[in-house]
Amino acid sequence: MANPYFTSNRAFSAPRSGAATPSVEELEAAYSAPSATGFDTGRMTYEGTVTKTTGLLTLLFATATVTWLVEPMLGIIGAIVGFVLALVIIFKKQIKPGLIIAYAAAEGVFLGGLSAIVEQGEGMQGVAFQALLATGTTAAVCLWLYRSGRVRVTEGYKRVLLMGMISYGIFCLVNFVLVLGGMDGWGLRSEVKIGGIPLGIIVGAIAIVLASMSLIMDFDGIKRGVERGVPEIFEWAAAFGLVVTLVWLYVEFLRVLAILRGR
Repeated sequence: MANPYFTSNRAFSAPRSGAATPSVEELEAAYSAPSATGFDTGRMTYEGTVTKTTGLLTLLFATATVTWLVEPMLGIIGAIVGFVLALVIIFKKQIKPGLIIAYAAAEGVFLGGLSAIVEQGEGMQGVAFQALLATGTTAAVCLWLYRSGRVRVTEGYKRVLLMGMISYGIFCLVNFVLVLGGMDGWGLRSEVKIGGIPLGIIVGAIAIVLASMSLIMDFDGIKRGVERGVPEIFEWAAAFGLVVTLVWLYVEFLRVLAILRGR
């Protein structure tokens, strides 16, 4: 379900455990003490998570820009390196900020190359900016929906997301095999039409909904981590999770917009 860092790690998914009731003296000492920051307590905070996420996205944007201007075909290497690093980060027991930073750089190379190649097509100019704008707008709406309580992460929500992502994963695997086998364009996404509508538009819309649901799950995981007071190092894990979901969301928007323009 959603990002592996949030669903498989108890720091983000487990409910808060109960604690012993403090004494009167302990309450008085806590009340009179100055407010502690995340630096003072060594615990995960929203501010720290936002700072690390912003840093990773800035690095991603920088490497994407360089790749776009220098050599878009480097995006293939970025995709492979990013995929390998993501697997290492997800399955590694310890959180390594260096690997997460390297992942953000590699994904920037991938997205910069992919975006530049797509924009080289006839009538594709400006599609990358539209995808970026759509991604940012969707992320902001998802955050508002979650913080306002209009969307809640329940067990039913998680089951729907799980089933949707499994189905989407199977489709992507089949489509990938067909493209390797010689199918043109985006494979089934662009070559198959239902009622005159390319299958990629329908599947892409579903994927965008799934990515948005996953993003809300990420927000919920961060909230749980902060409330449980997990160690500060988990801010890197949370930032990594958000970047993974945002990259997925951007790629889906880019692909849908490209198909809509006839590529």
